[in-house]
Amino acid sequence: MLEHGGDLRAYARRYGIPLERWLDLSTGINPDGWPVPALDAACWQRLPELEDGLEEAARDYYGVTSLLPAAGSQALIQALPRLWNKRGTVGVLSPAYAEHEQAWRMAGHTVVRVADEELTGALEHLSVLVVVNPNNPTGRVVPRRQLLAWRELLAARGGLLLVDEAFMDVDPAQSLMTHVGRPGLAVLRSLGKFFGLAGARVGFLMAEAAWMEQVQHYLGPWSVPGPSRMVAAGALADRRWIERSRVELKEQGLRLRMLMSQYGLTPDGGTALFQWRRLADSAALRHSLAEHGVLIRAFEDPSSVRFGLPGGEGAWQRLERVLSEIPDGVKRAL
Repeated sequence: MLEHGGDLRAYARRYGIPLERWLDLSTGINPDGWPVPALDAACWQRLPELEDGLEEAARDYYGVTSLLPAAGSQALIQALPRLWNKRGTVGVLSPAYAEHEQAWRMAGHTVVRVADEELTGALEHLSVLVVVNPNNPTGRVVPRRQLLAWRELLAARGGLLLVDEAFMDVDPAQSLMTHVGRPGLAVLRSLGKFFGLAGARVGFLMAEAAWMEQVQHYLGPWSVPGPSRMVAAGALADRRWIERSRVELKEQGLRLRMLMSQYGLTPDGGTALFQWRRLADSAALRHSLAEHGVLIRAFEDPSSVRFGLPGGEGAWQRLERVLSEIPDGVKRAL
């Protein structure tokens, strides 16, 4: 199992700090997510209904004519490699969300990590290229025109460009949504980050019709629970909340960047939902903050940390106080 953000119970046990006293900045999830209303109790007693408005709301939000819902983009990340039966090497533009690499390896594919500066030479040897855009954890955004050029090269020899747009909702200018349906292109989206609905487990695949049909048969019926479908449909249709949240999250992302910079942690990248900084000893900083009940995400390759957004003014003030108290020994290691 790969390490992920969250898992507060484990950290609460390790540091002896009660669960409710933690400030979790480790996930990149909107701390002020879509306000879920009370649900009709009957939705827990019925099988999911496919004409409940979810697909219509999602098609309208993403601007596509067809898509496939699944139990979060994670279910699709694991399914796609198992259904891709063409020989060749899979490249993952790295660093990136580690589940992509693991899923392709576990399905028996040869996988290579490719840095940005290596891709031009490596592309001709790949049958599949996986790009997380905006990238998690660095925040790097590959321009749409570049992605389309890569897709054309891959599709010409029967290959695939898989783009994970989990963090694209705040500023979708570089999204490939208007190009889905072209050969050799698959795009993933999720309601976990921007909408703050990670627990609902709702994601979508946009690709060629035949490819989506194959994935649908693999996933089987009722891949998304009825209550989650109801919540997702409401969130995707709430345009007022969406537009307001885009503005607010951009402001909060800038605030986080400025706060980190104030205490010697000027980010090397990020999005509206998180900020990323390279460090010589990322584990030391995570440990120092965790001793004060603040959890951040630490990475080994490359050594770096990622801060998510605090939720509420009290959380912002707490983060600033903890950053101001980082021990000198830890600061020297940064």
